[in-house]
Amino acid sequence: MELKFKILPYLFLVLLTIGFPSCQTKSISEKPHHTSSGYKNPNPTFESKGLSTVLVWQWERRKLNHSVNPEDYPEFPVLVNDGEGLRSNESALSVTWIGHASTLVQLEGVNILTDPIWSERCSPVSFLGPKRYTPPGITMDNLPKIHAVILSHNHYDHMDLPSLKEIQKRFQPVFYAGMGNKKFLNENGITNVREFDWWESDTIQGIQIHFTPTQHFSGRGLFDRDETLWGSYILEGKSKSVYFAGDTGYYSHFSEIGKKWPGIEVAILPIGAYEPRWFMAPVHVDPVEAAQAFQDLGAKYMIPMHYMTFVLSDEKLDIPVPTAAKALEKLGKPKDSLVPLKIGETRFF
Repeated sequence: MELKFKILPYLFLVLLTIGFPSCQTKSISEKPHHTSSGYKNPNPTFESKGLSTVLVWQWERRKLNHSVNPEDYPEFPVLVNDGEGLRSNESALSVTWIGHASTLVQLEGVNILTDPIWSERCSPVSFLGPKRYTPPGITMDNLPKIHAVILSHNHYDHMDLPSLKEIQKRFQPVFYAGMGNKKFLNENGITNVREFDWWESDTIQGIQIHFTPTQHFSGRGLFDRDETLWGSYILEGKSKSVYFAGDTGYYSHFSEIGKKWPGIEVAILPIGAYEPRWFMAPVHVDPVEAAQAFQDLGAKYMIPMHYMTFVLSDEKLDIPVPTAAKALEKLGKPKDSLVPLKIGETRFF
């Protein structure tokens, strides 16, 4: 019985990191990343994982005692952000780390949330699944007016319906997502949704929002693998731009994006949920790859995210930032190019 309950939370990772093949048939587009059943990655060597690999991973981590126990690590610094400086900011570029992939980006008076999750668990149900290790860095009560929400893909730790519904109730923003997500969001009460294909754009209050490729996948159930499109975003103002990566493995899309948008000010990049590499590498960069992605993008500052919030993998909770810092040093990047925010911390640029 004890083993059953230790494994159950990680079976939810089937939905977060694996999924099952789609059974739905769709028309084929001329675009190379469109398929008869949904979408695929630009990387022709991308290898899909299956349920059997999840079970192998869980067996090996139990056998080798690789499971991560949050109680073994010191308390991670979390600031209580009262939002006063955010609510009064009408022009400066700022980034606030809320936790996991959730950030608040302020750009020329427009307030944009990325993959917002305030829920205690990232799971189809509220009572089981990966639980928060750290609380959100700011309450919804302390947020400024939210104008837009950008969603990288539909996994539970990135598209959290309870949070989205509350954000809509409070702020009525525009919700941006990849193709195929609008119907699902509308059916769950999320209105004013705009869908993107890769390289498509929209403008909100003078800010251009561009949807760009990543190497990942989608799925919320057992039979909807890759039926909706995943991606990243460029938020482009008149003088500065921000890149938000969402979830991604390493591939040439970073350099392609960097060439299309030279001079990115801030790149918000994932550095966690990457071990074991044989399992995670196709869909999650490690800190060294994140540093290389930062260089490929040609950005000035790197804000790490996707760590120290939910325990989703085998790496030690306190090593992603030091590893990323060493990798950036080897690449000859200035020390201040890495901006490892505390949860709840705001940095103005």
